[in-house]
Amino acid sequence: MKTIKQTYTLNNGVKIPKIGFGTWQIEPGKNAYDAVSKALKHGYRHIDTAAAYRNERSVGEALLDSGIKREEVFVTSKLESHIKSYQETLDAFDQTMIELNLDYLDLYLIHAPWPWNAMGKDCKEGNIAAYKAMEKLYREGRVRAIGVSNFNPDDLQNLLDHTTIVPQVNQIAYFIGIDQKATLDFCQDQAIFIEAYSPLGIGYLLENKIVQEVAHKYAVTPAQLAIRWCLEKGTAPLPKSVTESRIIENTLVDFVIAPEDMKTLDAIKGDPRRWN
Repeated sequence: MKTIKQTYTLNNGVKIPKIGFGTWQIEPGKNAYDAVSKALKHGYRHIDTAAAYRNERSVGEALLDSGIKREEVFVTSKLESHIKSYQETLDAFDQTMIELNLDYLDLYLIHAPWPWNAMGKDCKEGNIAAYKAMEKLYREGRVRAIGVSNFNPDDLQNLLDHTTIVPQVNQIAYFIGIDQKATLDFCQDQAIFIEAYSPLGIGYLLENKIVQEVAHKYAVTPAQLAIRWCLEKGTAPLPKSVTESRIIENTLVDFVIAPEDMKTLDAIKGDPRRWN
């Protein structure tokens, strides 16, 4: 079976496609609609969006117009990072469902442990309140899985200490060059699944000479190698593109990276988003 059709199983038994289609930085309207439509056409069955992306409505329209049965597509959205209260979380979820025009969501995440304009701020109490609201949505069947994004072990432990449902997912920046070992180890110990956003390092990773050399060895593109690396690590990559040929290319990852080449790639250090 092709990788694009394969799934992982979350800690509550819900299956999640191994490769998702990311929509961050895709403009709402025609751009988002066309990109999601092409992704669905070419086999993607996990679409990742967020209230902060402002493209939920376009994503929902593309889903509806695709003709694909609702239960065949795994849809993720996220609570805006500045919302840190119980009722505001419920209200925000209602708005997300209006935008997407869906009856239920497959996965709902707290987008970040702090507002993006106040990174590092202590929002422990607010995260507990928001997550408890998500637990309510989960118990009511309005969401099939709940979780977080950009949470480190301390942020996660805070939820584990004060809530009852272990997060099913932690979506983090994860790609060749960036070391998230502490978070990965913690999540593995707690059976929290890792989704890898920006698996291509927002494109910068593709210029790395070592990545290019290893990709050449397998007769694949650097992007395909980067996505496969995430899969070899047991994570679900969320590549994004608005170009149909690349949308297709990013699904063609049915190869295995040899252990010695994984070691070579693992030896790359530094966030490619910050390389000069």
